Amino acid sequence: MDLGGITIRWQDILEILILSFIIYRFLLFIQGRRALQVLLGLLVIIFAGIISQILHLEIISWILKNLFVAWAIFLIIVFQPEIRRGLARIGKTPFFFWDEQESVIDEIINAVNFLSRNKYGALIVIQQEVGLRDYMESGVTIDARVSSELLISIFTPHTPLHDGAVIIEDDRIAASNCILPIKEEDLDIRHMGSRHRAALTLSKETDAAILVVSEETGKISLALRGSIRTDLDGISLRDEIVKLSNKKTVSSNKFFVRWTTRGK
Repeated sequence: MDLGGITIRWQDILEILILSFIIYRFLLFIQGRRALQVLLGLLVIIFAGIISQILHLEIISWILKNLFVAWAIFLIIVFQPEIRRGLARIGKTPFFFWDEQESVIDEIINAVNFLSRNKYGALIVIQQEVGLRDYMESGVTIDARVSSELLISIFTPHTPLHDGAVIIEDDRIAASNCILPIKEEDLDIRHMGSRHRAALTLSKETDAAILVVSEETGKISLALRGSIRTDLDGISLRDEIVKLSNKKTVSSNKFFVRWTTRGK
């Protein structure tokens, strides 16, 4: 293809598509993680280095150049778990074509159904767009892959972590035994148990989806956007979580579009 003296090969188009997809998956991977803030800081250093070279600020340029090298080493050390997990995913599913949402949903539903049948009280928070770092810090850090066995073990009565809430971030159990806020002044939650009250309060303050299993009745409830649905079964609960998962994916795609079109 010849455009005004510029020849474009089909290989060039293929390279652009491959690189665009890799960048797209990378942005989805770091969205909502601490890596995003660090990446932005690194871009600021690169931009400052370019400006210093243009203005011939030799001392500042030398400092930023050495700082960039130190920053690269810092990234490898700090994000070693993320890098290892990302490489492991590539090994399982090449070219970034992985989607663990269905697996995570199945693990959560299996755990909730078991807890419901045995009347084990549980409080599970599924993070959406709003970060829950403050609540995670009130509990015990887990950082483990979501599995029904682990969730069941956490909420088994008389175990050290069965009180409080479990917070799930992406495909990881981020923390357990977390303390959630309860606003006693809300009239619509005074008749509820502590787990349901905490779930409803958090759903009013964030966009998280909170699953509750009643210790008395074994009934399953879902708190979302300031309201709570009770007496759900495994099928209806799964449908609700799948809807949330799809909305989060659409939101991630919108983030990519905004990022790539910024300044155009």
